[in-house]
Amino acid sequence: MLALAESLRAANGGQLDDSAIQAVAEATGAPIEYVRIAEKIRGEQAKKSFIANLITTVSQMDVNVRRFVASGLSSAMCAFFTAAGNKASNTAFLPEILGIVMLFWLTYGLYNACVARDSRTSAVVGSIFAGGFFLSYEIFGYVMGLSSTQAMGFLWFVPMTLAGALAGLSLQKITSRYRGQLGLKDPIRERQELLRQLQELQNKLKSGEQEVTFLSVDIVGSTKMKERADPLSVEFTFNEYYSYVDRVTRKHAGRVHSTAGDGITCAFDNPANALAAARNVSAGLLELNTFGNKIGVPIVVRQGIHTGLVTPTAGDITSVNFAHVIDISAHLQKVAPPGSIVVSDAAAARMPGGPNAIGNERVEASGVGGCIWAPKPISSIKPTGGPPPLPEIV
Repeated sequence: MLALAESLRAANGGQLDDSAIQAVAEATGAPIEYVRIAEKIRGEQAKKSFIANLITTVSQMDVNVRRFVASGLSSAMCAFFTAAGNKASNTAFLPEILGIVMLFWLTYGLYNACVARDSRTSAVVGSIFAGGFFLSYEIFGYVMGLSSTQAMGFLWFVPMTLAGALAGLSLQKITSRYRGQLGLKDPIRERQELLRQLQELQNKLKSGEQEVTFLSVDIVGSTKMKERADPLSVEFTFNEYYSYVDRVTRKHAGRVHSTAGDGITCAFDNPANALAAARNVSAGLLELNTFGNKIGVPIVVRQGIHTGLVTPTAGDITSVNFAHVIDISAHLQKVAPPGSIVVSDAAAARMPGGPNAIGNERVEASGVGGCIWAPKPISSIKPTGGPPPLPEIV
């Protein structure tokens, strides 16, 4: 979401208006308020001046709310300069200057009503401008001591507000009819163009996507194993463990993606290789505990496997650190019984035989289901035939 927003911002001169925010929300599936909040946080984190922060805050408002705020501001400024011009009526040139400034704010208020997207919004904008102008002029006139404000009376407030709503509605209708001749952008076409740009950006961002299977391996109870053991023995044993997992991973065409504590995350091009490596890790622990474990407590691991799409930078899978697929493999590993492997349904579906070929027992983590593979105990393995017959003694 943020990547698309930043790309669109750069493509539109550093601005991200409401149409762009709505387009980002529709293209990514994120609620529009989430996009606004993310943009607001981004603006707060950037060190800007007060004016820049104010502009950012206003730009993140809903488009209709922004129209209403702009209408109220323009009406207040228009009323202020009108009252100031009346107060300075006896001063040379000053009333004319104040009148020009008042006309600027009046023009902005009219423009704000013209470019409203629907009739209802334009009517509200017009009523806010007219009613706001009346109230503001009364307040500024009272502060400046203008006697003329008393003659207007508050009975004119409602008629002026209704007249402003009608004027705003009429201006919006005229503008919509002659939008092309006035050189204004069509909101529908502009939105379609933004969606087209977003689609192109999405295609570029997804051009390097590839499906990767991650295997998460973790030692059960590693903290207790280290508590009373000699530090040198712990260091030697865990170095042997890391080397062992790395050898098994490379043997099955994988590579170690990352390590954190005693946890290891490995990446594979397909789920079958990941499961084969995980089973090999479990099967080889007997030898590792016999010859490489100097702690005195046997190493037992649990493992999780999940498959999903990632977008590595320049094809380097180690550059992917915050992918959802990695998190799911770790979550599945945490719910795996000691000595077992949990394979997600997405990974199992891409293996020969599917989930049924792995195991019947199921678990779930973070809304993702998986099946458990566990090695069979030696006591459950029964011989297929009796002992060979003794040779006959002649």
